[in-house]
Amino acid sequence: MKLRTKPWIRSLQPYPPGKPIEELEREYGIRDSIKLASNENPLGPSPKAVSALREAVAGVHRYPDGGAFYLRRALAERCGVPPELLLFGNGSNELIELAVRAFVHEGDEAVVSEHAFVIYAMAVQAQGGHTTVVPARDYGHDLEAMAAAISPRTRIVFLANPNNPTGTLYGCGAWARFLAEVPRQTVIVVDEAYAEYVERADYPQTLNTLGEDRPLLMLRTFSKIYGLAGLRIGYGVGSAAVIELMNRLRAPFNVNVLAQRAALAALGDDEHLERSRQVNRRGMQQLEAGIAGLGLASVPSYANFLLVRVGDAAATYENLLRRGVIVRPVPVYGLPEHVRVTVGTEAENQRFLQALGEVVRGASRGAAAAARGASDAV
Repeated sequence: MKLRTKPWIRSLQPYPPGKPIEELEREYGIRDSIKLASNENPLGPSPKAVSALREAVAGVHRYPDGGAFYLRRALAERCGVPPELLLFGNGSNELIELAVRAFVHEGDEAVVSEHAFVIYAMAVQAQGGHTTVVPARDYGHDLEAMAAAISPRTRIVFLANPNNPTGTLYGCGAWARFLAEVPRQTVIVVDEAYAEYVERADYPQTLNTLGEDRPLLMLRTFSKIYGLAGLRIGYGVGSAAVIELMNRLRAPFNVNVLAQRAALAALGDDEHLERSRQVNRRGMQQLEAGIAGLGLASVPSYANFLLVRVGDAAATYENLLRRGVIVRPVPVYGLPEHVRVTVGTEAENQRFLQALGEVVRGASRGAAAAARGASDAV
């Protein structure tokens, strides 16, 4: 069947999802596998969120609160902004798509960094727009070059801080210089999905920029440190004009009742949040030391994952799968020699390092045998 559609839709490549644990175990006939591929919180959700979910289940025959009143009120207080500057989405992905639909038309441009979250460019292409990709600097955003890449046709700029999949971060100075160079009519979207993991003094406080006369949107999510990835809920805090236009495009009841109740409860559990940070901090040190001990390089990360250079990422991914360890190869990000590994529990991290060590040693033995064979042939 030949269906008519716009040419830029037909040329879109679907987002490649990670392999679920259940599929891995079925396909390879193994058990007790671990997943360190999707940057999820290894501790899971807050016990308060789990309790709230149990209570909310009985009410799922009712439509959710379309305005997310209670969650909106709690977040507005925490962020120190008026409630009307908040917008909720079915994950922050939906908000990315809403922003593009609101501000990018056919033939318009967006500016993103090399190695940035692939959904930015996909959303722009779906609207018939063009994405200008600015080369990365040390795997991270080159904000000076990104500002210089803005043209009269640029409608939106996407920044990720920290960036996925590299874990890199830009500081206050670079942010201030970027704002000084960007035309005031250009919409700036700052994706801070991993902000709660950042422990660096010069991390920009994006919310402080909302008072300026410019279109700005900051995105956060409950999928990462809050451990609610399966419920799909994110939020944006933005300039009044940005939020108002995006809200016109938002589908009614786009955030389900379970997600709202769990997010509200999770927001009130600071103890779980701090415990999650501590686990991530210790786990990051464990992974960095173990990876360096294997003679491999990783990109310094401020999030809850590490980008590791392994050489043949596809082969490494496959060999880890056979050992019951799921990581994320990232060729779609222009990094065919790297895999991304999520920081897990201490036991999960050790399981990964042991499996990776076996793969690295196996590759070394294979290379040595190939070299001997070539020498013998001569």
